[in-house]
Amino acid sequence: MTATTDGPDATDATDAKDTTDGPDVNDVNDGPGLTERIHGGWLGRIAGNMLGKPVEQGEVWTRDRIDRYLRATDALPLTDYLPEPPTAEEERALRPEWRYCVRGRVHGSCRDDDVDYAILGLHLLETHGFGFSTEQVGDLWLLRLPYLQTFTAERAAYRNLAGGLKPPLTATYENPYQEWMGALIRADVHGWTSPGAPRRASALARKDAVLSHTGNGVYGAMWAAALIAAAFTAPTVRQAVDEALTVIPASSRLARTVRRVTSLHGSGLSWEDTLTTLEEETAGLGWIHTVPNAAVLTAGLLYGDGDFSRTVALTVRGGLDTDSNGATAGSVAGVMCGAAAVPEQWKEPLEDTVRSAVFGFDGVRISELAERTLRLAQAEA
Repeated sequence: MTATTDGPDATDATDAKDTTDGPDVNDVNDGPGLTERIHGGWLGRIAGNMLGKPVEQGEVWTRDRIDRYLRATDALPLTDYLPEPPTAEEERALRPEWRYCVRGRVHGSCRDDDVDYAILGLHLLETHGFGFSTEQVGDLWLLRLPYLQTFTAERAAYRNLAGGLKPPLTATYENPYQEWMGALIRADVHGWTSPGAPRRASALARKDAVLSHTGNGVYGAMWAAALIAAAFTAPTVRQAVDEALTVIPASSRLARTVRRVTSLHGSGLSWEDTLTTLEEETAGLGWIHTVPNAAVLTAGLLYGDGDFSRTVALTVRGGLDTDSNGATAGSVAGVMCGAAAVPEQWKEPLEDTVRSAVFGFDGVRISELAERTLRLAQAEA
């Protein structure tokens, strides 16, 4: 089965030529410095992922049900990890990882693909540099990533790689998930290492994304990488969102949906009503498709307005792929505010420790990952 997309054409899914702007770390001069922003991005990604992990099942944990859970536990406004489940019924509905992700139980991060791919992306750049090829992305998956820790489009591409197929066929052969959001969750490292250079970040993310995705699946990765790169220098969240839109086709459904969110936000509509409108307009795409999740993510960022806790809370309360959206929202907010400004209730329980399925990285320090990312960003400056 092959998904129908609105581009790019599979025959064009090869390495993108990088003729884009390069990072200029000297532009990161207002507020936190580059070191603080990159560290904040890592902390934000991990904390946001942990916040959303227990309720990561969009057809079960709807926006309304998440808020009912929070009201039942007296956790609105949400300013910390989720409380423990109030009833046995709610406990059964949560993902089993909830025992390691709720308040009072967090001791280092849970293992999760949203963090595994950030680590793998860092290892990719350290191993092959910024001139890496899509084929090298696939080789690293086979070498470092367990097959059973991949899902949807990534699992289809992994299977295709193991069967001897090469990009772009790895993305298109028997892969019904081509426009789902797996490539978007792999994009952060390309933004972190391209501070203030969204076009360069998007070109790097595209080379990674076309291994497993097409159309809006690829555009989602390009947009997310550009959004994170823009967050280093943009004075407001809205300006970062607008700048990120310039790297994807304006006629794509992803771009039209993000613009719709910015328009509703700009009109003064409430967060709740904005999401209700977008739910109606993206109905039928499914809870892991890139487009409706980009709507939830954009709304969380805009209505969060730079406040870290409010941003990740609104994004996870928006439902759908809660841990992935929380991770990306946390990454953007963490870059914008810097590690020191990430509230203690989010970062202290992480104990500067990451659990990971990527071979050789389990137990790595968050601070070490940030330092290694910083070296890459500075090397390209």
